[in-house]
Parts: sequence; C-alpha cells; structure tokens
Amino acid sequence: MSNNSSSSSTGIGFTGLLTIVFIVLKLIGTINWTWWWVLSPLWISAGITIVILAAMFIVALIRKDI
Repeated sequence: MSNNSSSSSTGIGFTGLLTIVFIVLKLIGTINWTWWWVLSPLWISAGITIVILAAMFIVALIRKDI
C-alpha cells in the first residue's frame, strides 16, 4: 500500500502580516500614520515586483535584438 499524501501550505507571508499589524495598530490608535504608510508594505512590494518585471522585459527585448 502506497502512501501518496501531499500537503501544501499557504501562508500569509511577511508583507501580509506586517500590513495586518500596521492596520491593527492604526485602528487601536497606537500609531498615528496616514493610511498611505499603514498600507505601504503592500504598495512597496507591488512596486518592487513591477520594477523587476520591467527589467526582465527590457533585458528580453535587448537580447532578442542581438
């Protein structure tokens, strides 16, 4: 008898956890930041991803021309 059990674990990740912590701290009044800074882990991560994808696209275009 074979044991073919597979488990997959999906977590919230560091960025998601940090965002939730910032939101909770904002809502209970511990920090007095604007919502832009409270949600900054999300948009900073998205910005880094966009920059990396753009760089990969540019490199692919340059390599195609050679």
